[in-house]
Parts: sequence; C-alpha cells; structure tokens
Amino acid sequence: MTEKYAVVVIGGGAAGLSAALVLGRARHHTLVVDAGEPRNAPAAHMQGYLSRDGMPPAEFLAVGREEIARYGVELVRDRVVEVGKGEDFAVMLAGGRTVRARRLVIATGLKDELPAVPGVAERFGRDVLHCPFCHGWEVRDQPFGVLASSPASVHQALIVSQWSKDVRFFLHTVAEEELSDQDLRRLAAAGVDVVPGEVAGLVVEDDRLTGIRLADGTTLARSVLFVGPRPVPQTGLLERLGAELRETPFGAYPVVDPTGLTTVPGVWAAGNAIGFAEQVVHAASGGYRAASAIVGDLLMTDLDAAARE
Repeated sequence: MTEKYAVVVIGGGAAGLSAALVLGRARHHTLVVDAGEPRNAPAAHMQGYLSRDGMPPAEFLAVGREEIARYGVELVRDRVVEVGKGEDFAVMLAGGRTVRARRLVIATGLKDELPAVPGVAERFGRDVLHCPFCHGWEVRDQPFGVLASSPASVHQALIVSQWSKDVRFFLHTVAEEELSDQDLRRLAAAGVDVVPGEVAGLVVEDDRLTGIRLADGTTLARSVLFVGPRPVPQTGLLERLGAELRETPFGAYPVVDPTGLTTVPGVWAAGNAIGFAEQVVHAASGGYRAASAIVGDLLMTDLDAAARE
C-alpha cells in the first residue's frame, strides 16, 4: 500500500528542514524529500545568521538533518517528479516510490544562472560572488569588480561600495548610454569607476583571482568580482498544481499569504521558492511559519470532521 504522511516537505534546505523540525515536534508523520542541490553549495561559509555566522552550509544542513531525525521525521535522497491532487496529494519520486500526503511544503528553491564569462562558474562562491551581505565582510577593502548584466547592475555596484572604496563597474554588454544620469551621478559620488568594453575572461594566478581581462586585451587588477546571476525559480511542481504565480524582475514566484500558503489549498511554499532574496535565516523562518500554520490547519480540519460525526 502507498504510505501516507501528514506532510511531505519537498526540498531539504533551510526552509524545508525548519518546517520539518516544527512538524516533527508537533507529532506529525512527516517526510522530507531532498534532491541535495542547495543554492549555497558553492559557498564555504554562510554569514548573517545569528549564532551560526561563518558556519559551512554543509555542516548547517547536516546538523538540521540530525535534529529532525530526533522527532521521527524521515528524509530520503530523491527528487519529486510529479504531484497529483485528489482527496490528498500523491507524490511521485524519481526512484519509483509514491507516497501520499495531506499537506505539502514546497521548498525547492532556485538555481543561479551565471553570466557566460569564462572562469566565472569555476570561481563562483570563492572570489566571484553575488551577495555583499553574505560575503562583503570577508573581502572588505579589496579591489572589487562588478560585472554588469543589465542597467540594474548599477545598484549592485553602489551597494558593494559599502565594503570597498576601490570598485570598478565593468559595463560588459551594457552600453554606457543605457545608464541614467542619476545612475552616473551616484556612481561618481560613490567613487565607482565605470569601465566600458566587454569582459572576455578572468585572470587567475596561484588559484586566486588577480584581474579582469577585457575583449581588447586590457587587463585590470581585481581580486574580487561581483556578478548578478539570473535567478531561475524551481516552480515546476507549483505550476503543475495550478498555483498562481506573480511576475517579478527576478522571475515568477507563487502568490502566498503571510504563512506561505499558496493559492492551492493544502500547499505551502517557503524559502527561495517564494523569492530570490530569501537568505538562509529568512528561509528557516519561512519554513517555521509554514509548518506552524499547517499544524493549526490539520488540527481544525480534524476537529471539524469529528464534530460532524
């Protein structure tokens, strides 16, 4: 017979594990399905999470898995390939197993699509970075580069100037005429040097970034490069379930209420599945909120059913 759970959590990152912890402690039979592809895997450490600042992401997840196991939560390394709706949800796994769930938490996150510049992908999470709040302190006062992917990249160049006063903004494929007068004034006020011309690649010596090479052969010394990946939300399951999505400049994300409830009854979402800017601390909080709402939802559903008998 198909095994039935109170809740299946799809995604074993900070949001999914946090939800599972709350659900396990509330004595709900819970399964976490983890494909093992956390967004922050390239990073050596995570920052800005009170009491966990500087902790390696892999260690953080390992501790989380140990914690949920104490409360009887099951975790499987697998991928959900489809979810069917009925009286409850049929969750089909790539490994061939199908389970049923009364409620779902979708915490499938997103993927970062990096600029197609040679060397960027290989050094991402080391000296090619995207979030100054995550890594700015660790690289403070070094010579920064910022690779433009659109005129909106001006914002990133301005923000990173908080951590270094030696910032060069590489326009790459963006024409200087695409920047507004206000953009140029702000860049000048922040002391950010605008560098026209396409970036052809990175200069790496002794496994360290030392420069940015332009298409015309010019090389400018830099030891850190900030880039703006294109976020690709992993919302396939939500779309097939019929969840309403909202378009943003950073992709389409599900419409949710303050607890993470989507427009599909019984389906909650948390973490980067609901927005590109969710840091680990936000994701953990979102998972907690979703799980506590599910505990109340299941309780009231069962009490109402008992009252009708």
